[in-house]
Amino acid sequence: MQVIRSPKIIQKTSLALKRRGQTIAFVPTMGFLHEGHITLLRRARQAGDVVVLSIFVNPTQFGPKEDFKKYPRDMKSDLKKAAAAGVDFVFAPTPSSLYADSFETYLEVTNATRELCGQFRPGHFRGVTTIVAKLFNLIQPDIAFFGKKDFQQYAVIRRMVNDLNFPVKIIGVDTVREPDGLAMSSRNVYLNDQQRLAALCLSRGLKKIKTAVRGGKKDLKKLIGILQQEIKREPSVKIQYVKAVDKDSIQPLAVYRPGKTLFAVAVFIGKTRLIDNLVV
Repeated sequence: MQVIRSPKIIQKTSLALKRRGQTIAFVPTMGFLHEGHITLLRRARQAGDVVVLSIFVNPTQFGPKEDFKKYPRDMKSDLKKAAAAGVDFVFAPTPSSLYADSFETYLEVTNATRELCGQFRPGHFRGVTTIVAKLFNLIQPDIAFFGKKDFQQYAVIRRMVNDLNFPVKIIGVDTVREPDGLAMSSRNVYLNDQQRLAALCLSRGLKKIKTAVRGGKKDLKKLIGILQQEIKREPSVKIQYVKAVDKDSIQPLAVYRPGKTLFAVAVFIGKTRLIDNLVV
């Protein structure tokens, strides 16, 4: 496994691989790898001749009061896990190598970023699409893998790729959960034992929505209410949003659409922000 920090070198390496006709499978991450990331890497290993992993905590997707400086990092552990997962190249640039002082070009998806996290994190998705576009340009992947735990991000990247004709196939991978149902996230490390137990209300509530739909309930307000009620059982959990949107456009729905309805939730537990979702 080779670790590359220079954008010029990763671009030169990728172009050489493409000239040899090798398929590049790419997994972009902010590091602090957990089993969810490893699942993406395993899928990439099955799909490509060469697997490229990026590890970069992207400053442009963090707001001024968010946790950029405190975001968990452990490069030594990440590299060990990446090697075990069969990664061929790790691209781990510095912020200054990707964002020069004179940087002023950003890429933005409009409608799909207005709801859910986009409503509460202005500029977040502009940072996401800009860095992913830069990584696609440098690495030239044939296939890229994204986790559906960040479903809005997955939908936004698909829209960007479709609108701008990127020659990249985007694969979404289902959320990987702990045995008790908690969606895996790098930010889970912030939770103490009591907070982690309280966080299970998210997966419990989403599961109850799924059960209700299978039982014939289709009223969106009542279905959303099921999740809200479950969360409110935990006094330490503060709701930021609970919404039902179209899974492709991320626009609000007036009625339930089978297989197209994304129930999404964001909460704060202490200072830790967690998200979860389910397509029903």
